[in-house]
Amino acid sequence: MAAPKFAPVPTVESVRTYESPEHVPDAWSPDRPSEIDGRQPSGAQLGYQGPDQGYVLLLAERVRPRLQVPVDESSNDAVTGCINIALRRASLYGRAPVMHDLTIAFTIWGWLDAAAPADLVERRRELFEGVAHTAQHYTEGRHIADLVPEATLRLTPDQARAAYPARWRELTGA
Repeated sequence: MAAPKFAPVPTVESVRTYESPEHVPDAWSPDRPSEIDGRQPSGAQLGYQGPDQGYVLLLAERVRPRLQVPVDESSNDAVTGCINIALRRASLYGRAPVMHDLTIAFTIWGWLDAAAPADLVERRRELFEGVAHTAQHYTEGRHIADLVPEATLRLTPDQARAAYPARWRELTGA
């Protein structure tokens, strides 16, 4: 690092250059007790892992004003259930959640449609009721995410909008 002009430096002192350290440490290896060998585990109650999953909460709050929630349903239940679907979709691509993940989830369950089919609303009411209470209803939230076929999760938002409401059973897996 260069010294400021006002710092006294003896003129006979040699110029410093980079020197390698005498000891080179060994390469790092994952040897902590909590390290996972191989791929992330999967199975019941383990959910779908992915990076920066908390970002979905911010995205969901941006969508909340657009939700069409009947009086006898809860927007919190809608958001929680669809967050599970969005996180599953994001994990399929190995990335953090984006707005498209939530848009697809809300679209296929009719939360963005004021005139959602009556049979969809009835099925949605059965599945989503109380899901926002995650401590008691974690399994139900996971069930909603697991119902949706992978083919639906691989759709673009435009494809999901084009298929809804005519094929809502196929899209949701319900």
